[in-house]
Amino acid sequence: MIELESVPELVDPVMVAAFEGWNDAGDAASTAVGHLDREWKGEVFAALDAEDYYDFQVNRPTVWLENGVRKVTWPTTRLSVVRVGGEKPRDLVLVRGIEPSMRWRSFCNEILGFAHELGVEMVVILGALLGDTPHTRPVPVSGVTSDPDLARTMQLEETRYEGPTGIVGILQEACTHAGVPAVSLWAAVPHYVSQPPNPKATLALLNRLEDLIGLRIPLGELPEDARAWQLGVDQLAAEDSEVAEYVQTLEEARDTAELPEASGEAIAREFERYLRRRDGGPGPGGHATESGDATYLRDPSSSRARPPKPPRTDPGPGRKPEERPEDKGPDESSGEGSGGE
Repeated sequence: MIELESVPELVDPVMVAAFEGWNDAGDAASTAVGHLDREWKGEVFAALDAEDYYDFQVNRPTVWLENGVRKVTWPTTRLSVVRVGGEKPRDLVLVRGIEPSMRWRSFCNEILGFAHELGVEMVVILGALLGDTPHTRPVPVSGVTSDPDLARTMQLEETRYEGPTGIVGILQEACTHAGVPAVSLWAAVPHYVSQPPNPKATLALLNRLEDLIGLRIPLGELPEDARAWQLGVDQLAAEDSEVAEYVQTLEEARDTAELPEASGEAIAREFERYLRRRDGGPGPGGHATESGDATYLRDPSSSRARPPKPPRTDPGPGRKPEERPEDKGPDESSGEGSGGE
């Protein structure tokens, strides 16, 4: 039995988790949880034993100096708690770590043990995948669950994915079998500019999380970073005609796919978010939509590596030439870092 004497009783707690590695393209998901921990000053109350779950030749420990004393930081998964006040207070349990190398079932059972002891009402797992999405458009974020009732009540997709999976998919299934409501949110990161960080994808995940759990999330400098990131990629793409042409092709495909929907639900969702933020004040850093539309001051860095030229002929393993990620579930895109469930 897990003893948590140092953790006070929580108010309607939701567990939010993200793991570096296969399910974290552009580090978008793990950065989102790190942002929550930093903005709300999370207090770490537990860390999983690194010896049980990690191969240190794959995820190596790091050494550092503190006042001349040499110390070691081991790769692990840490849990922290944040207390969110306001008219409708709700606490969060944040889980941030690295995808384990082994003993995934025991790993998930340990996470669920903490969830049970803390009275967690729902688990939200964040992920990011690589996709054929243009960096100039709002970042697509898909919400999926294995629970048909939850899919219906929260307007989520019921996952139909079959294939290789990561710790995000395994933890979600473990929650479902344990009777704990679980949702995963997936952001699509442009595959031609996949190197971290990707603040625009992180911002999109936080916006969707905000809608899901009904909390106003302070954004800090993230909207400014997202705009600077997009401007930087714009400059790099403008320097290469092939990349610019490819981005335009992706834009046309994306716009054509979204045109029939006219996205009334998206407009309503954005308006509700606006009202929620207006009533609560602008907050630190203001607010930006997933497209990062806001006023920014930071000068974009020009030190980014040039994005690789897009493939011209080979559509990639498992994908037909005419298929696009938006035609498939969030877990069906292939490629390293794209994750899958």
